[in-house]
Amino acid sequence: MGLREINSKMVEATVAPGGRLFSQRGAMLAYRGDVSFTPNIQGGQGGLMSMIGRRVSGEATPLMTVEGSGTVLFGHGGHHVQVINLSGDTLYVEADRLLAFEGTLQQGTMFMGSQGGVMGMVRGQVTGQGLFTTTLKGHGAVAVMAHGGVFELPITPQHPVHVDPQAYVAHHGDVRNKLSTALGWRDMVGRGSGEAFQLELSGSGTVYVQASEEKL
Repeated sequence: MGLREINSKMVEATVAPGGRLFSQRGAMLAYRGDVSFTPNIQGGQGGLMSMIGRRVSGEATPLMTVEGSGTVLFGHGGHHVQVINLSGDTLYVEADRLLAFEGTLQQGTMFMGSQGGVMGMVRGQVTGQGLFTTTLKGHGAVAVMAHGGVFELPITPQHPVHVDPQAYVAHHGDVRNKLSTALGWRDMVGRGSGEAFQLELSGSGTVYVQASEEKL
């Protein structure tokens, strides 16, 4: 099993007997071997609660279960793709930015307000991003999508990172997130980008930022 980048728009996944992958519906471009694709009505590894989280947040991203023996090429909408390898830690990623991930990872859903407090809830209302974020934990690979490419920014205790919420793709590590506003409430009306909000990430880890504020 595994995921590797073929170019900036495609990843190749190796599917082996006894293992499985999950992919966004419509992401399969081509495959070789004896591979099956089955709609996953339970929202992947996270089961019912993961599915409910995406439904409530408007992120009802359908998934496919991929099994068998062979290789599969994944891509979606011409978006830039990036493979992130996890070694026991947790990746936080917007559900609609997931392209594919290995079934060895445990999927869950985190309410952004649990880390960001009340302002974490405001994030979903004003920026258009979801209130819920998908979590993937364990050992395995994840392919995420973004506009215009992805840049990795290190987060250290001495150097927190401030990100435009709409440029945020994912993060992992021992990281706390907090949404702050640089403007008064009257000035925020009609503004959904970094001019009004900043997502502050502090601790130790990595944040993945896309080169555009455009939503997928």
